[in-house]
Amino acid sequence: SVQLVESGGGSTKAGGSLRLSCAASGFMYSNYYMAWFRQAPQKEREGVARIGYAGLTTDYADSVKGRFTISRDNGRRMTYLQMNSLRPEDTGMYYCAPVTERTWTNRFGEWGQGTLVNVSS
Repeated sequence: SVQLVESGGGSTKAGGSLRLSCAASGFMYSNYYMAWFRQAPQKEREGVARIGYAGLTTDYADSVKGRFTISRDNGRRMTYLQMNSLRPEDTGMYYCAPVTERTWTNRFGEWGQGTLVNVSS
C-alpha cells in the first residue's frame, strides 16, 4: 500500500526557513511526478510545488515561486521542500503525494499525516 510520511515542519518567524521531507513507499517512486500540497486553516488543499521523474522539471504555485524549492532523491525515495523567506500565509499542514504527470491530481488518492508549518509575523 502507498505510504507517505512527511516531516520537518515546525514554528518559525516570518523570513525564516524550513526544509520538509517526505518518505514514500508502496509504489514505483521514480515512475511518478511528486508534489507538495498545503492546507491552511479553513481553506482547501492546494498544490504548491511539483517535480518530474528525474528532478529536471519543476513547477510552483505563483505564491511560492522564488522562495520554495522542490527536489527529490529517487534512490532514497525521498522528496524535499526547501522553504525560504517564509510568510505567515505559508502557515498550514503540508503533504506530499505522487501526482499524475504535469497535474495536481493525487495519483492514488492517499495522503500521509502531513507536517505542520506555523509562521508567525
